[in-house]
Amino acid sequence: MRTILILLSSIYLALGMMSCKTQNMFAEEMTNKQYRDGVDSLLLYNPDYQYTIRKDDKITISIWGKDDWSVGSTYGIYNSNEVYGKWLMVDAEGIIEVPKIGSVYVENLTIIDLKKKLKQAMGEWLVNPIVDIKILNKEISLLGEFRDPAVITVDKDRNYLLEMITRVGGFDNYANLEQVKVLRQIGVDTQVINIDLTKKGDYRYRNIPLYPGDIVIATSVKYKTFDKRISTIIPFTSAITAAAIFMKAF
Repeated sequence: MRTILILLSSIYLALGMMSCKTQNMFAEEMTNKQYRDGVDSLLLYNPDYQYTIRKDDKITISIWGKDDWSVGSTYGIYNSNEVYGKWLMVDAEGIIEVPKIGSVYVENLTIIDLKKKLKQAMGEWLVNPIVDIKILNKEISLLGEFRDPAVITVDKDRNYLLEMITRVGGFDNYANLEQVKVLRQIGVDTQVINIDLTKKGDYRYRNIPLYPGDIVIATSVKYKTFDKRISTIIPFTSAITAAAIFMKAF
């Protein structure tokens, strides 16, 4: 009788564990699906993406043959870069003051939208005006365990993760390639996603497009702090040698 009770208990326990495992697998599968859907909607290639003007953006306006109407004109004979302050800043109300035209609301407009708006306004004085717009402060930040972390000014609306990593010299020795984080501001929310550059599979989920305003963070591996402490304790040996000494001690 005792043997039968033990056998029944074992079967019941095994079934319970199988049930728990099945539920966990299902939950994990749903989590992965939600994760992948999030990647698809937020970070994969979007052919329709266009940068929209934001408050505090610095804008130059170039009008062919009209230097006195331009601000930081690329058509002018003088250097028009940001060093000389030849730009218009979008104010807290989303407005810039354009010569000849006056106040223009630009927040959330694309470059194409603003060009059309200015051409229409200038049509009162000019026939088929040639207008060019440039945003000077479109930036992508790369922070953390990179060889040369930097805030990089970009001209393109669409850049790619691996391309930007090469521009900061690649990763430092302590970078955790399994936990590269991308932060993207969407409205009032900040979306965060982890990129595992060591994982095999769909290349799109690693070399993702980056847009102006994105922040890429290379996290550090867990043993970085340990290595630094060992280097302090044993200054005449390398961190790797010190770690080897500790491993042998145990």
